[in-house]
Amino acid sequence: MIIVGIDEVGRGCIAGPVVAAAVILGENKISLLKDSKKLSQKQRILLSKEIKEKCIEFSIGVVSSKTIDEINIRQASLLAMKKSLNQIKTKNLQVIVDGRDEIETHFPCEALVKADGIIKEVMAASIIAKVYRDKLMENLHKKYPKYFFNLHKGYATKKHIDALELLGALNEHRKTFAPVKYI
Repeated sequence: MIIVGIDEVGRGCIAGPVVAAAVILGENKISLLKDSKKLSQKQRILLSKEIKEKCIEFSIGVVSSKTIDEINIRQASLLAMKKSLNQIKTKNLQVIVDGRDEIETHFPCEALVKADGIIKEVMAASIIAKVYRDKLMENLHKKYPKYFFNLHKGYATKKHIDALELLGALNEHRKTFAPVKYI
């Protein structure tokens, strides 16, 4: 069996999509691989490029803030992970998902808390997903510079909440999340 690691990013944000990546590394070695949260932005960008060049296969699944509001963040995270897995062409897989919840698939699947710090394929998936989502949020900043998405990436920082209170919520904001639902 071939291991495919899956992780998501953006679950705790109040704006933007949730993004998941699926990665198959096989025997390929990636230098300095670790959980994306323990890397600088520059390190993540360089590693994401290396992973994409060396991996057997990778894919990305995205679920919008509108869908997050419709089905809840837990279901949206699982959907993003399932979307990323469904794009993988390799067969005979062992799926390892970061977190508590397995995803629905016909492959054997294991959910492992903190897999992004243990399993190299999940570490790689966390890096690819984080770099991809950060780029989406930087593009959103270009469209709405007064919200500073380039700085907080959709998380509920003071600067983000101040902009939200001053300017109101955008379609990209998760309307069912506090503090957005109270503004």
